Amino acid sequence: MSVKTMTLAAVMALFSSLASAVEIQSWITQQGARVLLVEAHDNPILDVRVDFDAGSRRDPPGKEGLAAMVAGLLDSGTTRLDEDAIQQQLANSAAQLNGFAELETAGLRMRSLSRPDLQERVTGLATQLLTQPTFAVAVLNRERQRAIESLLQRQEDAGASADITLQQRMYGDHPYARPAYITVNSLQAIQREDLLQFWQQHYRAAGAVVSIVGDIKRQDAELLVNTMLRNLPQSTQPLPDIAQATPQPVARVHLTRPGSQTHIALGMPVLRRDDPDYYPLLLGNYILGGGGFDSRLMQELRVRRGLTYGVRSHFTPLQQAGPFVISLATRNAEAGLALQTTREVLAGFIKEGPTETELNQAKANIIGGFPLRYDSNSKLLPYLAVIGQYHLPLSYLEDYPRAVAQVSIAQIRDAWQRRIDPQQMQIVTAGATP
Repeated sequence: MSVKTMTLAAVMALFSSLASAVEIQSWITQQGARVLLVEAHDNPILDVRVDFDAGSRRDPPGKEGLAAMVAGLLDSGTTRLDEDAIQQQLANSAAQLNGFAELETAGLRMRSLSRPDLQERVTGLATQLLTQPTFAVAVLNRERQRAIESLLQRQEDAGASADITLQQRMYGDHPYARPAYITVNSLQAIQREDLLQFWQQHYRAAGAVVSIVGDIKRQDAELLVNTMLRNLPQSTQPLPDIAQATPQPVARVHLTRPGSQTHIALGMPVLRRDDPDYYPLLLGNYILGGGGFDSRLMQELRVRRGLTYGVRSHFTPLQQAGPFVISLATRNAEAGLALQTTREVLAGFIKEGPTETELNQAKANIIGGFPLRYDSNSKLLPYLAVIGQYHLPLSYLEDYPRAVAQVSIAQIRDAWQRRIDPQQMQIVTAGATP
């Protein structure tokens, strides 16, 4: 029996039997870090993720790309090991360590076998990367050149250009637009002293979130966390608050790019992690454009009209209002019709809301597929990070499908009519002709 044909009650019963196995333990360390732990002893694997308030929204103006550069160079050398020695130790331990940078957070991911000697060795190496980075000038120069080459390639890509410009249009000079303002000049402006200063200011234990999934007991997890965080910079200067985003003047922008297709992107800031309309908006989006071939946008633009190979809509919930975006690509000659049709489908959905059939099918698919989103250590880890970063309840994984199941057609229609205004959406097209 497929998820589509299962009743909602059957799907909920199936979910409950799977979700009950996830028990999240949580505590605050003496240094002020929040730890979330899920013990999973079936496989001898340990996954750890350490998040700091060091994402790209913290990039200083004029040096956009700094947060990503700091995270990317964590494994490039410490005061005791150079880049080659670090990679050799990882290879000898069958382990993985890599920095990451997102919009709101950045940090380090670690994967190791749980055998005590290997785990201790990899934890020690991770501690060095976090607490003793050197950011060697030669490595910085190499990685900066790679970043510049990647940036230039993205600027030639019509889809990427449309996405970048849309982010600029939605957020203006707000920190959420920082990744969209990375330029050759901003990358060239980054010096080793900037990396060290950013690390000292933002890679602090107080406020960090440590997510752990795997073959480890609580007592050993406490020791691991204390080892990794105890020698981090002891900055007492509070990080500045992120200013509230303000609405930007609505515009339609066209970027001239060669090629046979026009890329279209529409968007506006909408969704916070703690948004009271969180579930009606997300469930409605699945029906509108997030549900693959089942979505209204795909049915109208691809199946009925053949205007595009694929179209999707999505929300990105953030601490402040994250973006709601619709994106697609179409033949140049049909760009006007594709954009018009997209706006008509959106307007119709806002006005009418979903049908009962659409709602039931969306609920069954979301709830039935939800356990598959975290059915491994590596999948579960980012969910723990989100729970820690946004102070969500430890029961979030169980609460999510129950909240989805309770959403009504009236709630979806009400939320979308109040929160989504097609006239306030920025529009960016990128192609050969306007």
